[in-house]
Amino acid sequence: MLDRSFIGLETKPRAVEVEKGQLRSFAAATGEKNPIYFDEAAARAAGHRSLPAPPTFLFCLASLAPDGENVIARLGVDMGRVLHGEQSFTYGEPIHAGDTITLKTRISDIYDKRGGALDFIVQDTEATNQNGQSVGLTRTVIVVRNG
Repeated sequence: MLDRSFIGLETKPRAVEVEKGQLRSFAAATGEKNPIYFDEAAARAAGHRSLPAPPTFLFCLASLAPDGENVIARLGVDMGRVLHGEQSFTYGEPIHAGDTITLKTRISDIYDKRGGALDFIVQDTEATNQNGQSVGLTRTVIVVRNG
């Protein structure tokens, strides 16, 4: 069973600049067809200041600005026993190319099921833009298979 004293642990803030190429690649990879995600003129005509981020791009930001403290490793988790259990989003202000997004992750819960055969780590990542506005919150549930 994982050490529950890690509940409440927050990472240091980390920042990433959102680039047009990242947004276009993500939109293409997710099958997006709306031209606002590819064409700057279409985005501006739709009222955006630049290319907007597709809704679930928020999940990719953590990959672009990884947790340098490696909290999961500090918990003693063998990455070979990890499954991605769940992902949810709460959206704030839109994200656009040129924004600098700051992320801060907090372990909000650790619990087990099946008599300790499975541990669950709940991480909430808060994302804010360069103006201090919330652009969203992601909740990730990581499942650790024990035994």
